Amino acid sequence: MQIPLVMTVIAPDRTGLVESIARAVAENGGNWLESRFCKLGGEFAGILRVEIPQDKKSALVAALQKISNLQVTIRVDEKIIPLKSAQQTKLEIVGHDRPGIVRDISAALARAGVNVEEFSSEIVSAPMSGEDLFKASAQLQLPERCDLAALKKDLEKIAADLLVDVSFAEISK
Repeated sequence: MQIPLVMTVIAPDRTGLVESIARAVAENGGNWLESRFCKLGGEFAGILRVEIPQDKKSALVAALQKISNLQVTIRVDEKIIPLKSAQQTKLEIVGHDRPGIVRDISAALARAGVNVEEFSSEIVSAPMSGEDLFKASAQLQLPERCDLAALKKDLEKIAADLLVDVSFAEISK
C-alpha cells in the first residue's frame, strides 16, 4: 500500500542536494509528487510530497539521514477536502521595509478567515533610491463568508500605516 508523505528539508546549500533527496525517494520505490525549494541565506530549504510503499518508509528515513547535514521532518499526509465554495486570489504587497508588515497583513487575513496557501517575500533595492523595499506575494483561499470589501478596507488601512501597496488578483481556474 502506498502512503503519502510530506517532508520538510533544510541543509547548507550545495550542488547535488536535490538529486540526493530524489535518489533516496526513487531507490525506496517512491514517487515524487510535488515540491517547493529555495535558497535562503546559505541554507537550502524545501517541502515536498511523495508517495512511498508503506513498508519502505523506515528505509527512506534511514537513507535521508545518511545525507550529510540534512535535517528532515516527515509526516504522513492527511488528506483534507478543499472548501468547494472557496475563491482563490493572489495578494501582492510592495512597500518600504518595516518590522511588522507580515504580522499585520497575516493578522488581517486570519481575522477574515482567509487561508494562506502560499507565501513568499523578499527585500529588494528600490530602483531610484536604493532603499530597501519589501515585496511579498501570497496565494489565498477566501471562504464563502469572507467579506472581500471589508478585507480590502482592512488591508488598505494597514497599507496606509505601513506605506505599502496591496493589490488582489483573482486566480483563474
